[in-house]
Amino acid sequence: MTGNKRPTIIITMGDPAGIGPEIAVKALSNPAIYSLCRPLIVGDFNLLQKTAKHLKLNQKFRRLDSPRNAKGELGIIDVVDLKNVDIKTLKIGTISAEAGRASLDYVEKAVAYALRGDAQAIVTAPINKKAIQEAGSRHIGHTELIAALSGVNEPLTMFWVRGARIFFLTRHLPLKEALKAVRKERLMDAIIHVDGVLRQIGVVDPRLAVAALNPHASDGGLLGEEEAREIIPAIKAVRARGVNACGPIPADSVFHLAVEGRYDAVLSLYHDQGHIAAKTLDFYGTVSVTLDLPFIRTSVDHGTAHEIAGKGIANPKSLEEAVKLASRLLSSRSPTS
Repeated sequence: MTGNKRPTIIITMGDPAGIGPEIAVKALSNPAIYSLCRPLIVGDFNLLQKTAKHLKLNQKFRRLDSPRNAKGELGIIDVVDLKNVDIKTLKIGTISAEAGRASLDYVEKAVAYALRGDAQAIVTAPINKKAIQEAGSRHIGHTELIAALSGVNEPLTMFWVRGARIFFLTRHLPLKEALKAVRKERLMDAIIHVDGVLRQIGVVDPRLAVAALNPHASDGGLLGEEEAREIIPAIKAVRARGVNACGPIPADSVFHLAVEGRYDAVLSLYHDQGHIAAKTLDFYGTVSVTLDLPFIRTSVDHGTAHEIAGKGIANPKSLEEAVKLASRLLSSRSPTS
């Protein structure tokens, strides 16, 4: 894509005390990004400029009043400057309410722009959950915040890694609460929801595998009863409705089978079940996608990495992949086409 046909994609700068500013300016030094879209950063102009200088990147910066004015020129990073970071007092690598508030500002502004149609997608750099809580946020993370700002009750999270799609029955719940959520009715709703979303993004007759909860899918009841009591009845019920779901497939093999192409997607039953599989396979190549929003939203799959912030060693690949996937979703509505 060239010229104005390229979509406008907002990158939020993330927590200013984390690696967000670094990976943002590194990602926008990659020529491949500019062939796909017109990117811009919603963040703090002075901090981004200081970061590029520290990294010895030969980048120019241009302030924008609106994403509509983004030009997408390699070598010039467009920035909507919220002027909300004091670079003289900012403590890199430290959790603070100030940094949390700034990162919330970027997300709120980006969502407002996207809802107005000033940009077609948002790609989020990482925020820190503790920092945003100290700043007064009532939302535990990015997805919950963006959903609330967009008026969406139950957004669906999908991980995309090497062509495999991973969905989640539960996200940010303590494990004991997540286990309680493995119930027939909730599973049926989730499977039907995932099937519909897969069709919306271009997957024809989706093949969905449901991960097992217990080792060896409970080995016929020897290692637990959830498979027989909740999971298998849910799968049978949705299959009767025409949904091509199967399982439960043991969790130690189902993600590998999806990467091989056996299934179009996997429904993970709890947060770490899917996260560990994706990030072990390709930590920097995994992209998080939030579906059911009025706009495309993708994100890095990692945190603020305060321990390496400011050291110039953060890897921008996950952010780059998130921008690329957002562009592909916009052009085809299918992340593997």
